[in-house]
Amino acid sequence: MPNIVPISDLRNYSAVLQDVAVGSPVYLTKNGRGCYAIVDIEEQEEYERTKAALRLMCELEDGRKAGEQEGWISSEDIRKRFGARKV
Repeated sequence: MPNIVPISDLRNYSAVLQDVAVGSPVYLTKNGRGCYAIVDIEEQEEYERTKAALRLMCELEDGRKAGEQEGWISSEDIRKRFGARKV
């Protein structure tokens, strides 16, 4: 069951933070509406990794579709393009 508390409970923040754990965020409400979430740092890092992986997969899929529609670039052309570039 989600742990939902009013934001005013942060006056006693140590009690609120005791309820935060991986897989068990604390949701804060303001004027009766959801406003913030307090999550464990490990869970936030996992979220960021998942988000980056999803973005990479979307970019790879876009590249695959572009290759199928516009034609593929040969590895020789890629070597010429990036090999000639000075980093």
